[in-house]
Amino acid sequence: MKYQNLDLFDPRTAVMDPEYSPTHTGEPNFAFAFDDVNFSDRILRIEILGDSIAGGSNSNSGCSSLADWARNRKRRREDFRKENALDITACPEDQIICCNQIDSEDADNENQDEAVVAMIEEPNSGDEAANSDDSTWNCDSPRVMRVKTLNISSPILAAKSPFFYKLFSNGMRESEQRQVTLRINASEEAALMELLKFMYRNMLTTNTAPGLLDVLMAADKFEVASCMKYCSRLLCNLPMTPESALLYLELPSSVLMADAVRPLTDAAKQFLAGRYKDMTKFQEEVMKLPLAGIEAILSSDDLQVASEDAVYDFVLKWTRAHYPLIEERREILSSRLGRCIRFPFMSCRKLRKVLACNDFEHEFASKLVLEALFFKAEAPHRQRTQAAEESASTSRRFVERAYKYRPVKVVEFELPRQQCIVYLDLKRDECANLFPSGRVYSQAFHLGGQGFFLSAHCNMDQQSSFHCFGLFLGMQEKGSVSFTVDYEFAARTTLAEEYVSKYKGNYTFTGGKAVGYRNLFAIPWTSFMAEDSLYFIKGILHLRAELTIRH
Repeated sequence: MKYQNLDLFDPRTAVMDPEYSPTHTGEPNFAFAFDDVNFSDRILRIEILGDSIAGGSNSNSGCSSLADWARNRKRRREDFRKENALDITACPEDQIICCNQIDSEDADNENQDEAVVAMIEEPNSGDEAANSDDSTWNCDSPRVMRVKTLNISSPILAAKSPFFYKLFSNGMRESEQRQVTLRINASEEAALMELLKFMYRNMLTTNTAPGLLDVLMAADKFEVASCMKYCSRLLCNLPMTPESALLYLELPSSVLMADAVRPLTDAAKQFLAGRYKDMTKFQEEVMKLPLAGIEAILSSDDLQVASEDAVYDFVLKWTRAHYPLIEERREILSSRLGRCIRFPFMSCRKLRKVLACNDFEHEFASKLVLEALFFKAEAPHRQRTQAAEESASTSRRFVERAYKYRPVKVVEFELPRQQCIVYLDLKRDECANLFPSGRVYSQAFHLGGQGFFLSAHCNMDQQSSFHCFGLFLGMQEKGSVSFTVDYEFAARTTLAEEYVSKYKGNYTFTGGKAVGYRNLFAIPWTSFMAEDSLYFIKGILHLRAELTIRH
């Protein structure tokens, strides 16, 4: 005999069959006790109602896709609102809980406790009970299609669910009764059975997205947070699509225990942010996305956009398309999407347009622009400190994205001559990524009404003997405009941390042309990128360009 030398009453040597051992969740597995009278102290009577006429053929359990699931759930919510009637009766020696009467989309988080208490009534008299079947249902009400009876353990259910804990320990006479009756819609039957089994064994048999969502919603209704988290993990492991991700983003507003689905909603946000990282490739598709999807995309640090100006332009375009009424548009911009725009990284030219934009509340726009200008005026180390503080919070307005065009700081002068000083900072890894023939462009800046930009290159020197770092000045506008500019390039060095002039010149721009120096530092690329390089201060290359219009 396998255990013949063991004392079965000695807890130090007691052995449990592997079938009944704790699951991978670390919680005890009571699968052996499910619907077993020997390990149960109560009877759960499940009355399965026919779904309403409008939604009778739309059981979620038969859904083959998440799109079907979402359509059916929306239809059921609409049917519920039309019926708008409580479905509560009490039978002698029973507690009857009508679970179809409160859908989590229509329940108030703050009133959940009251809702549970309100569903427990004193038993009626014998005569009332005898007539309850006739008095409860009218001709439009769904009728009981069938009844399931299960033996249950109240400690196991109460340990997993505050709903059942309150049901079994409310201090009223009903909490001492042996039989408890639940009434559910036929569309909820499969999910409830999966949920009850999970409460015993910490596992589910369903593995499809619609089935898991049904169980998740049932778990929310009966307050089984551990099952909601389990469903969320399984859904995260399934292949995700834009449609499923958008559906998951709606869950926090559809369930009472939103924290339990946060890992799933976070995964959905990451999926959308990754898929639409380069919005220019999916312009039509992105324009059709709902508000939650747009927020997920614009909240990403890895959004590949030319500049924050482009984010601002897109937000205005999207809100004007989806919210044609100016009052609604202002509300969405001030409460939701305006917070996704990182105004401190917008150009001053565009910030001026924000103040004049009628889509924003003036007070809201003024606050954002002022905050952006103060940030721009801060020293680099102060900016980095603010960005680090923001990284630890939900707001990311001071955190720089991976822009295609690098932000610049510009100081403009009108007298005695039109002049501007442009500061461009590049990180060491950004420079390293330029090798062997890459280039990075700055955001546009303006002088004398004309648009200019800087471009940093990794190229071969004039004799093509080695790679080196080059810096160029370009003019955006093409055409016949003639524009003569004196320019000077400078860089900060580690010796005195002051800007040192590296190249001077002048050039008559006619538009669409660039001028500069192929080997700005007169050293090979390897020396420029070396650990002891003179030009990286705490991992940052600081460049400066001075432009003056020559009359």
